[in-house]
Amino acid sequence: MSTDAIEEFVQARMRADRVPGLSVAVVRGEQITWLRGFGTADLDTAAPARPETSYLWFSLTKIVTATAVMQLVDRGRLDLDAPAREYFPPLAVVWQPTPITLRHLLSHSSGLANPFPLRWVRPADAPAPDSHDFVERLLARHTRLRFAPGTRSSYSNLGFLVLGEVIALASGTAFEDHIRHSILGPIGMTHTGFTYPQLGRASAAVGYQPLPAPFLPLLRAVLPHGVVGHRYGPYAAYRPFYVNGSAYGGLIGGVDDLAILASAHLNEGSVNGVRLLSPAATKAMQKVTGRGGPRDFGLGWYRTHSADTSEAFVEHLGGGSGFWNVLRLYPQRRLGIMLMGNTTHYNYEAILAKIAEVGRA
Repeated sequence: MSTDAIEEFVQARMRADRVPGLSVAVVRGEQITWLRGFGTADLDTAAPARPETSYLWFSLTKIVTATAVMQLVDRGRLDLDAPAREYFPPLAVVWQPTPITLRHLLSHSSGLANPFPLRWVRPADAPAPDSHDFVERLLARHTRLRFAPGTRSSYSNLGFLVLGEVIALASGTAFEDHIRHSILGPIGMTHTGFTYPQLGRASAAVGYQPLPAPFLPLLRAVLPHGVVGHRYGPYAAYRPFYVNGSAYGGLIGGVDDLAILASAHLNEGSVNGVRLLSPAATKAMQKVTGRGGPRDFGLGWYRTHSADTSEAFVEHLGGGSGFWNVLRLYPQRRLGIMLMGNTTHYNYEAILAKIAEVGRA
């Protein structure tokens, strides 16, 4: 794949969208064909963005959570169509005209609420909330479904928090430990984790929010104390922080590790000689059904209607304060493209389209 045209395009797009740093990876099947960093990971130190630079994944984590569920299904520990409250009894507090299943949770068709996660973050030096209590409190506040399970789909972070508790109870270990031992470690994602010390020597990107100076006090008031740092030019800089709710958005890592995960999903569940998922489970995750709304969902993966492509794909986005990431797979070409940037939003769609176009040539 010729990269000169892509590099020029990416750099122009970054200037237009005021993106400090961006890391990019491209895979074909099991082969990582391109890894590149652009711009700056930390404007204070001028540290460059590299493929191994770590970013907060936010909702990209959901693909790992969904993979862990399907692993446990492969192993006979979970049944996709069993009532989820059998695995996580606190879910019974939500009135269900028909039982919510794991399949409903994975495909965002459970009807569970999607409370806005604005304050679901904490400074990196603050203690983490108890995950079980965190999910129980959210369920107790949102006991009414938005629609009957299975009738349509609508995105729900709460549904994936429930899946995290299901994984913990079914595996007999903490969700984070299960992910490290069953997914990250076996396939060689050696500097991805849920805390900065778990990243090894990988440097971390600083998150930046384009923001006029008069709005900085408001941003500090809205988010928990200690998350928002100083101004840097046109940006508000974030101090190191973590996401409350590991299963819906807590991973931290770089595109080089994410490329390994993408390879597994492009290669029928196997990468680096390790069988992560069965071919059937991998295919089931990528089978997208139309349920209305801006996205159609598979089991973890989805397809955004507004994406500028005529080619079949599945993807997941992940973004929040100071970071924006995307992983897109074109299964028929066994092509995966992933971007991680350290600002809250940019025209990722244009960059994906350019890489896919050059990769097609």
